[in-house]
Amino acid sequence: MKSIPSKKKPFGVNRRRFLRDTALSSMAVILGTDIVFGHNLPKGMSILGLEDISASLPGKDGRLSILNDRPINAETPPYLLDDKITPGELFFVRNNGVAPVDVDVNNWTLTIGGESAKKEMVFTLAELKSKFKHYTYQLTLECGGNGRKEFNPPAKGNQWGLGAVGCSEWTGVRLKDVLESVGLKSNAVYIGYYGADTHLSGNADKDAISRGVPIDKAMEDESLIAWAMNGEDIPVLNGHPLRLVFGGWPASCSGKWLSKIVIRNKVHDGVKMTGQAYRIPCDTVGPGEKVADEDMCIIESMPVKSLITFPKTGGVISLKDQLPIRGHAWAGDQIVSKVEYSIDFGATWKSCEMSKPVNRHAWQHFNATISFPKVGYYEVWAKATDDQEVSQPMILPGWNPKGYLNNACHRIAIKVNK
Repeated sequence: MKSIPSKKKPFGVNRRRFLRDTALSSMAVILGTDIVFGHNLPKGMSILGLEDISASLPGKDGRLSILNDRPINAETPPYLLDDKITPGELFFVRNNGVAPVDVDVNNWTLTIGGESAKKEMVFTLAELKSKFKHYTYQLTLECGGNGRKEFNPPAKGNQWGLGAVGCSEWTGVRLKDVLESVGLKSNAVYIGYYGADTHLSGNADKDAISRGVPIDKAMEDESLIAWAMNGEDIPVLNGHPLRLVFGGWPASCSGKWLSKIVIRNKVHDGVKMTGQAYRIPCDTVGPGEKVADEDMCIIESMPVKSLITFPKTGGVISLKDQLPIRGHAWAGDQIVSKVEYSIDFGATWKSCEMSKPVNRHAWQHFNATISFPKVGYYEVWAKATDDQEVSQPMILPGWNPKGYLNNACHRIAIKVNK
C-alpha cells in the first residue's frame, strides 16, 4: 500500500511564514487597521506606513522617532523634552515583548511572593489603592542604552540617540510598604518582577524580561508601584495599568504591566539579569574587546548627564542678539551640583543657573544666556557635575560591548549671522 504524501510544509517554510505573519500582525496593530494583501509583500520590503508609524503609536506624539516595531521602541528628540515634567505622549518607549491588550483594570492583580517572603499575598489594583498611602514623585527614567548609536565600534542593540529619557510625575504606593505588609525574611537581598507582556515568540511560557533591584533600592521612599503618570492613567505602551518606578537606575529595572514581584535570597536571575544584559565590564576594556560574562557587572545608578532642550540644534541667530539655552540634568542616585556650557569646543566653560531637584531622583533644570563674539559656526556644549565632583566627559566614555551609559556632553549647532 502506498503511503500518502504529507501536505505539511517543511519546518523552515512554516517558521518563515509564522515570522512573516506575526510581523504583519504586529504592524497592523500599530497602524490600527488590517494590511490588505500583506501576504503579497515582497521579501525584504517594509510597508510605506512604517515611515510615519510614530503617528499611530497609542497615546504617543507623532514626532517620536521609531527605532523598531517589534518590540515597539521609540525615542523623543531632545527639543521635545523641554517640559519640566515630561508629558505621557512624549515619554520614550522601550519594550522587550508585546504589550497586553484589552487590559481589565477591575480584575488586575499583583502577587507578592518568593523564597524570602514570609507569606504570599495577592492584591487587586483597588486593594493597593485602598490599603496603602499614596505618594507622588517626579522620577527620572533613562534607558541604559541611551546614546548607544555614538559608540564605535558599534554596539549591538537599539541604536538610541539621546531621547530615551524622561522625568514624569508618578503616583502610586511605596514598594517598601507593600513588601513590609507581606513580610521579608532576614535573608532577603533582591526583588524581581514579572509583567503581563508577551514574549516575541508568542510562547506564554517565556518571559520577555524579568529584572529587579537590591533590597536597599526597593526600600527607598521613592521606589513606587505606580498606576498614574502626571495624574492620568499610565500610557499603554509605558505599562498601564501598573508598573514599578525606580528613579535614577536603568529604566529596565522599572517593570511594566506589573503582575508579580518576588523577594529573593540571591541576585534575581530572570530574563535580562544574566549574561551581558544591562551589564558593563567590571574593569575598563579596549574598543571592540570581548569580555567574558563573569567579568561583567550589573548597572545600578546611572551616570551624571545633561540635555539641551532649547533651542533645537541647527538654529540661526543674529550677532546682535543673545541666545537663551535651557535643559535638564540628572545624576542617578546623586544630585547635580552644577551645569556649565562651552561655545569653544570645551576650551573654556561658563556657569548656568540651575534649580534644585523637586525630590530625590528628579531631574534638575538649567538655563543660561549666551553672547557670541563674532559671525560663524558654533557648537554649544553642556556639561553637568554631580555632588561627588564627577563630571560628564567631553567625548565618549569608555567603550563597552553593549553600548551602555553614554554620558558624553550634549552639543547643539548654532550659526551666527550679521
